[in-house]
Amino acid sequence: MPSSSRQPTGLGARGRAQTYENPSRPPGASGTVCRVIIEFGNYQLDDEPTRVDRDAVWSFLSSQAYWGRWRTRQDVERQLDSAWRMVGVYDVAGNGRMVGFARAVSDGVAFAYLADTYIVDTDRGQGLGKELVRLMIDCGPGVSFRWALHTADAHGLYEQFGFIRPDDTYLERVARDRSVGSVGR
Repeated sequence: MPSSSRQPTGLGARGRAQTYENPSRPPGASGTVCRVIIEFGNYQLDDEPTRVDRDAVWSFLSSQAYWGRWRTRQDVERQLDSAWRMVGVYDVAGNGRMVGFARAVSDGVAFAYLADTYIVDTDRGQGLGKELVRLMIDCGPGVSFRWALHTADAHGLYEQFGFIRPDDTYLERVARDRSVGSVGR
């Protein structure tokens, strides 16, 4: 049963949010202790990690995501297992299939990285991507964090949530060729 129903900041007229006590995440564990579910038209956005359709995530990342095709299924499974928070988007008017996803890694205190964010082609154009990002960064435990991400094609979406190009204090080491100098593989 919902412990509270509330309308989070920025939630559009089409959405309704509920938070639930989540026994699958004990206090002090990674991720949120309360489960957040948002009704958005014919869709439901939910941050319950056990509801994520891992086969759907793998299918999208391995075949459609320009940023994720190099990963193996084992790599994706490890990333899902270690995620700080995951949000799935589900078509509840249809067959309940997962049509979108976002994953975050975090120190749980001050910093989070948004990754693997997508909406499948057939369900785009309805505001789901915007709602997915909003739920992930503005409705939950990371609302006051510094967030980072990489994208080649969705700058306009992320700028709506305050993402900007980094300043002179930001440095990044780009990924090395995975076949050279690997330790422990």
